[in-house]
Amino acid sequence: MQIKIINKSSHDLPHYETIASAGMDLRANLSEPRILKPLERTIVGTGLFIELPIGFEAQVRPRSGLAAKKGITVLNAPGTVDADYRGEIGVIMVNLSNEEFTINNGERIAQLIVAKHERAEWLQVQELSETARGEGGFGSTGVK
Repeated sequence: MQIKIINKSSHDLPHYETIASAGMDLRANLSEPRILKPLERTIVGTGLFIELPIGFEAQVRPRSGLAAKKGITVLNAPGTVDADYRGEIGVIMVNLSNEEFTINNGERIAQLIVAKHERAEWLQVQELSETARGEGGFGSTGVK
């Protein structure tokens, strides 16, 4: 699949690191380093603008290494880039650690997954079919 992209950053286009990678890393496009204090959030631009085909979305997800090692994640994970959005892809980052974190220009800050999606049409009814689970939710199936 080909997707139109404009790159206003000084970085290479996102790419898959391995043959089996689902996501492509997004890099910070900053004129100077940005310090993210504990529990602070910020939107970091990437310099990337895309044109997705209708029926597809791009999901902005955290990078596992940043989350596990530094407590840095994507606040609205996954963030959704809709097919009709033409603005810059931004990453809403949050620092969930107890230490300041410096975001540098070119740093890999998130990953982008392109995914097909369906559009739903609601069918209003008076009752739903029964299942063994029923109305059980929020941990009702246990932890083991």
